[in-house]
Amino acid sequence: MRQRVVQVALTAVLVALALLAVPLALAIRSSLYAGQRDALERAALSAAVRVSPDYTAGDPVELPAPHPGERIGLYDPRLGLREGTGPSTGDPAVRRALGAVVARTGTGGELVVAVPVSHAEQVIGVVRAASPVSAVRGRILLGWGALAGACALALAVAVLVARRQARALAAPLEHLSRHCRAVTAGDLGARAAPSSIAEVDQVARTHNEMLHGLTELLCHERDFTANASHQLRTPLTGLQLALEAGLAKDDAGLRPVLREALDTSRRLHRTVEEVLRLARAHGLHRPPVPDRPVRRLLREAEEHWHGPLARDGRRLVCAARDVPEEALVPGAPVAEILGVLLDNARVHGRGTVRLTVRDLGDALALDVADEGTVAGDGTRLFERGHTGGTGSGIGLALARDLALSLDGRLSLARPAHTTFTLLVPLGPAG
Repeated sequence: MRQRVVQVALTAVLVALALLAVPLALAIRSSLYAGQRDALERAALSAAVRVSPDYTAGDPVELPAPHPGERIGLYDPRLGLREGTGPSTGDPAVRRALGAVVARTGTGGELVVAVPVSHAEQVIGVVRAASPVSAVRGRILLGWGALAGACALALAVAVLVARRQARALAAPLEHLSRHCRAVTAGDLGARAAPSSIAEVDQVARTHNEMLHGLTELLCHERDFTANASHQLRTPLTGLQLALEAGLAKDDAGLRPVLREALDTSRRLHRTVEEVLRLARAHGLHRPPVPDRPVRRLLREAEEHWHGPLARDGRRLVCAARDVPEEALVPGAPVAEILGVLLDNARVHGRGTVRLTVRDLGDALALDVADEGTVAGDGTRLFERGHTGGTGSGIGLALARDLALSLDGRLSLARPAHTTFTLLVPLGPAG
């Protein structure tokens, strides 16, 4: 930001200097040449008034003393030098002056001005004044040097002013950037401070208002999640205690039903805990610790989902390909994801359901496949609220969020013979 402001300011200054300095340099050159010719013309006129009409008869001529570097000479109508200094024979400027005009030329490295001397309406001679061009060029170079110095001074002042303005403009934006980074890091109480720039202050106020609204919304959602989880955990705990008490009684007919109800309540309890963990983890990168062997997780999934699929006349096939016994994954979230995928295959899929675990070295791939087909855009399956049937469209979105919280990934691998693949980083043994 600061460099761009300085670059823009310097570009504007350089363009302005170029537009002003180039014409001014040409004007200095033209003015000095014109001034030197005017000086030569004045010197020639001053000498011409001193020439007597009888100089051709031998009357002496007293020409004024020339300035340093100048030469003044008197020429007769036959172009011969009669007095002063100059070429022995008149040059083209002298020839032109014999025509009763003032001649100005530049030849042979000299500036030349020739003034006619008239008597009785006749030209009786020519006074020629000349000076070297190098003297004028020296003054031109001095003038250009002074102009370059002024431009350099203006450029230096522009750099200082541009840097100061760049700091003044960039400081509020840099503060706003630091504030945004603090919010990203989790400090929702950070607010952008006002500055002296109205446009930046407007952005800061809008940002603060947006952040305030988002903070309020997030607090309401977190409070709702915490309240709902708390209110669900209490009756679930009571239900589990009641079911455990029923199992303690000697009633062989009710024991299988009570055990299944107890297992279901425990899974519901784990689901509530996992949803609460996911809600608390938003904005914080804290993946859960791998704590359950993947083969054990596979057996638990098979035990739970074999019955529901069998009642629908469908098979469940579970397999682990070269997966070590000690391979660990976060048990609760992975179990929830597999539950969503297997339930999705039971409700929306067809044919045999296959749950396969593959070892990828530093990660595990868990594939849930059936013999159905996904119609339409498969990427929309993970959008919250999108459903192809009578569901709520939350299950796959929740499974994707749980996968991201594990530093993993959930994707639709194949739409035909529908296959979902969950990639989970592999935890260390033990």
